Amino acid sequence: MRRLFGSVRARATLGATLVVAVALVAAGAAVLLSLRSNLIGEAGTQAERSARAVASELAAGTSYDQLSGLDGDDGPVQVLDEHGRLVAASEDLERISGTDTDRVKPQPAVKPPGDDDDDDDAGEPLEAGEISGESVFSNGSATIDGDAEDYRFAAVEVETHDRGHLKVYAGSPLAAEHGAVRTALTVMLIGFPLLLGVVAAVTWLVTRRALRPVEGIRREMAAITQSEDLARRVPEPDTHDEIARLASTTNETLAALETSVERQRRFVADASHELRSPIASLRTQLEVAAAHPDLLDLDGAVEDTVRLQRLAADLLLLARLDAGERPGGARVDLAGLAREAAEGRTGVTVESEPVEVAGSRGQLGRVLANLLDNAQRHARSAVTVHVRREGDRAVVGVADDGDGVPEDDRERIFERFVRLDAARSRDDGGAGLGLAIARDVAVRHGGTLTAGQGPAGGALFELRLPLV
Repeated sequence: MRRLFGSVRARATLGATLVVAVALVAAGAAVLLSLRSNLIGEAGTQAERSARAVASELAAGTSYDQLSGLDGDDGPVQVLDEHGRLVAASEDLERISGTDTDRVKPQPAVKPPGDDDDDDDAGEPLEAGEISGESVFSNGSATIDGDAEDYRFAAVEVETHDRGHLKVYAGSPLAAEHGAVRTALTVMLIGFPLLLGVVAAVTWLVTRRALRPVEGIRREMAAITQSEDLARRVPEPDTHDEIARLASTTNETLAALETSVERQRRFVADASHELRSPIASLRTQLEVAAAHPDLLDLDGAVEDTVRLQRLAADLLLLARLDAGERPGGARVDLAGLAREAAEGRTGVTVESEPVEVAGSRGQLGRVLANLLDNAQRHARSAVTVHVRREGDRAVVGVADDGDGVPEDDRERIFERFVRLDAARSRDDGGAGLGLAIARDVAVRHGGTLTAGQGPAGGALFELRLPLV
């Protein structure tokens, strides 16, 4: 069963069919009850009309054998006296039920001993020739001339001049009601399953058509997974609905994934290239030293080892950042951190005011150190650090008096392993990771890092972070 209804299409079809089935059953029951009630009401009206017609003749003094309603054409009629004895009945009446008596033949109007002429009716007594305004209805059956049917009976009371208080029963057949109800029920029993089948088929086809783009997306995603070609995209239907938005979001995710994978590939390739040079240089120096100890360049070996250590540290930090490492929520004094980063550096001036942000003190210290290293590498003589508030942001500006950064390169310098033409030497320009690390840390702290032109014409790097 779970496998049978394992698809969205099957569940949607089943759900729609069940809802329509419940609605049809409720509507059908309401229609049948309303139809039955209306037809019974019409039969009761017809029976009451016949009963009052007979009551009018009795009030006018018509004898029992002259009553026009006793021919049985309109239905069974009974007339009872005030003692409940049958005094008149329809011709050919063979059996009756549902009235005050089941007798079909009139009885002699003999007054029982001890009875008086007082009216036993508990209601308000009627005057001679008056017909009661209220009718009492009941259901029963009767057999007339061999034909048995169900009837709706109406009882009407009348006060006569010479025969006392009488009660007239007249019946109207319920055959029309029974036939109409049976016909409606038959139509429902035949039509409802057909209608449910149509609903199920239409729902199945409409759902299939609506979900066809989803199947296309699934197949394309399976092909992308199998081929590992992240440049492919899923088809986007031109419907402007939820499925189109799903396809668009899927393509955006694929594009971001492709960018991330390509960036990771470039990172691995560049890291391998950057690591190869110091390792090869160090190995060469060690091999030369092993063969000719007097030619050992100890200072160069130490320098290559230090550069290799820094590069390894940068690569490990980038790897942690790419893995989603989040900064802590400690309060960090940016002014104090800037003074610590500038301590021991020549030509660096710090102008600050107390500013606190939330984050990792170690990572933010690394950002300031990288910015100062970059500024000192390109400055002619002076580097200035400004720490201030601007609205709900803390701003750290690092400016130098060097040649600055060309406007076209102010975003490219934040890419990994990028060194501008004037700083392509690995010895002077580093591996091109400092600014990339600084921006990644800034973004993970909810801030930004941008490059511009400083007051002295050199480069100006501004770090903006949300205040505590």
